[in-house]
Amino acid sequence: MKYVLDTNILTYYLKGNEKILSKVDKEAENDNIVIPLFVYFEIKKWLLAVNSKVKLQAFEKLFEEFGINTIDKETLDMSLSIYIKLRKDGIVIDDGDLLIAAYCIRNDYILVSNNLKHFGRIENIQIVNWI
Repeated sequence: MKYVLDTNILTYYLKGNEKILSKVDKEAENDNIVIPLFVYFEIKKWLLAVNSKVKLQAFEKLFEEFGINTIDKETLDMSLSIYIKLRKDGIVIDDGDLLIAAYCIRNDYILVSNNLKHFGRIENIQIVNWI
């Protein structure tokens, strides 16, 4: 089983949260960690904005280990389908969360997130919270 790390989980990781460090290290040993490119973008944007050079170096090292997974047109289309369904229900979530959700559903990955409120509104997504 593969785990996709959400932006908030990577933030905990970079802040040195022991529980997250332990879980990520354990799953990384089994090659079970996946980080999509839009999560890379969100984290790096934040680190550059706050000018955190130490965390930026740790982040870059993390991506050397895990790499960045890309998305395809079908995943983009799935994220749009999720958006339309949620919009009809009067629910709006961030584009990044739509992309993450579609990526997880399409690849049958488990999302690791502390944002159960947003992702819990999306059908067919598997979510765990390591916090």
